[in-house]
Amino acid sequence: MESIVLYPAPGMGHLISMVELGKLILTHHPAFTITILLTTPPLSTNSTAPYINHVSSTTPSITFHHLPTISLLPNSYPTLLALILDLLQLNNPNVHNVLQSISHTCTIFALIIDYFCSPALAVAANLNIPTYYFFTSGAGCLACYLYFPTIHQNTTKSFKDLNALLDIPGIPPIPSCDMANPMLERTTKVYESFLYFSTEMGKSAGIIVNTFDSLEERAVEAILDGLCVPDVHSPPTEDNIKPMSVGGFVTHRGWNSVLEADGAGVPMVEWPLYAEQKMNRVFLG
Repeated sequence: MESIVLYPAPGMGHLISMVELGKLILTHHPAFTITILLTTPPLSTNSTAPYINHVSSTTPSITFHHLPTISLLPNSYPTLLALILDLLQLNNPNVHNVLQSISHTCTIFALIIDYFCSPALAVAANLNIPTYYFFTSGAGCLACYLYFPTIHQNTTKSFKDLNALLDIPGIPPIPSCDMANPMLERTTKVYESFLYFSTEMGKSAGIIVNTFDSLEERAVEAILDGLCVPDVHSPPTEDNIKPMSVGGFVTHRGWNSVLEADGAGVPMVEWPLYAEQKMNRVFLG
């Protein structure tokens, strides 16, 4: 028996997208089993239990494995993101143990991880398990993240202080202040984590990215040609916006919203707020 292990970051949004990926894999390869590793954050969040129970009952080929709880003090971290990143780093021994355990009963065909779960790449490498990234933003954003270590090596200022246009392969020049918030200040631990994640992503067996050629042809070509990783060989609310009565769509430029509006032929009024949304505004002009 062959299994694919999926490892999302904590949070319902990360979990749902991984589950949907698992369902797509099973559609094309029904002989596989899917195991999803779940991390329990050390603070109260919306319960995922009802959703997990529903998936388990409707898709029995997908199983969930709760990793042991790690005790952390939320008040000792400057942000929730900093806490989550530390938690995922500390989870490596637990990930190692569960991958070993699964390997005793079946062959692990691949490990598919969230960008934030990059520390697990080294764990899987030690167990000779090929690791792929699941990157739910677009190819333009992926190009930025992959090229991030190169920009870091060639600059000394933080992006927030650089006041310059960044020349990144495959995308239009992007203002340095429009990079993702965790990348703006290079003296923070979160910045160091993102730099490490982006470096590790280029070492993976491959990247699954949420886009299509005709939407981001230049970005896709730049990534496939290895231009974004110079030192490495690179490897639905849809129904709500389709009706003709919708003449426009106010969007924060989250990537799912972009795909939905573009697919429905609906014009967008942008209102980027956080994460990669300012970057998406530049990519799609």
